Amino acid sequence: MLEQIESRRSIRKYLNKKVEKVKLVQILESARLAPSGSNTQPWVFIVVESEEMKEKLSNADHQQQWMMTAPVFVVCVADIRCRISEGISVRLDENSPEPELKQIIRDTAIAMEHILLEAEHLGLATCWTAWFEQDDVRSILNIPEDKYVCGIITLGYGDETPKQRPRKELEEIVRYERW
Repeated sequence: MLEQIESRRSIRKYLNKKVEKVKLVQILESARLAPSGSNTQPWVFIVVESEEMKEKLSNADHQQQWMMTAPVFVVCVADIRCRISEGISVRLDENSPEPELKQIIRDTAIAMEHILLEAEHLGLATCWTAWFEQDDVRSILNIPEDKYVCGIITLGYGDETPKQRPRKELEEIVRYERW
């Protein structure tokens, strides 16, 4: 697995080649199997392939037109209802104070990383984007206000091979027993 972790890059240019359904399902299955706190599994994934919807989403995501080269977007949504009951009113956005929001973002982020790594394993490329406001993406996809969009992952066959960016040495980031 370390090989895929090391070779994975954020790709912003894709080939005009459809992602096979079997690969897409395998990638989504990898996310489904991700761990979550108390096994809450707060994630929901919206697969977007239509040009019209991708255009709206890329515009909402800070007008990043490079996104349009990807044949698939996976919109990753965290559902707080696994931690807060339906009877309690909640509206989530970038400034929400609910501590449960941090928990569902954390857990959904783990599932998103599974998507990135499984895609790499299958020879596909990805980029995790999140340069948007909640309401902008929610209105496009009819996502309820008690859900939180953690990111949009572009997915396809990469048409670029960026070099690895510098990484800190282990000695700089690892402590044993205490700080």
